[in-house]
Amino acid sequence: MAKIIVVLLVLSFSCLSAGDAAKGADLYKKCTSCHGKDGLGKKSQKAPMLAGQFDWYLVSQLKAIRDKVRVNKNTNKMYPFVKKLSDQDFADIAAYVSSLPKKK
Repeated sequence: MAKIIVVLLVLSFSCLSAGDAAKGADLYKKCTSCHGKDGLGKKSQKAPMLAGQFDWYLVSQLKAIRDKVRVNKNTNKMYPFVKKLSDQDFADIAAYVSSLPKKK
């Protein structure tokens, strides 16, 4: 019985932390001036390609920027856009961006 409870807890946590790509698409609109509508980045802005990146990686980087763990002149430009976003917002953005096709 204890094993079943543990499995259910793990599954419920996974569902709670899953991102909603539709909400992420709306949140991502603020990111397009640097990262592009297609998520391929803009060299002129020194903004990297995000399209197709792993969702867990995107979330970890957004949190690091928001929490000022990752700091440089480019992350300082991003900070005003991410400072008030929640972990769920990050999961939603990551769900959307990770679904964008990578440049071929």
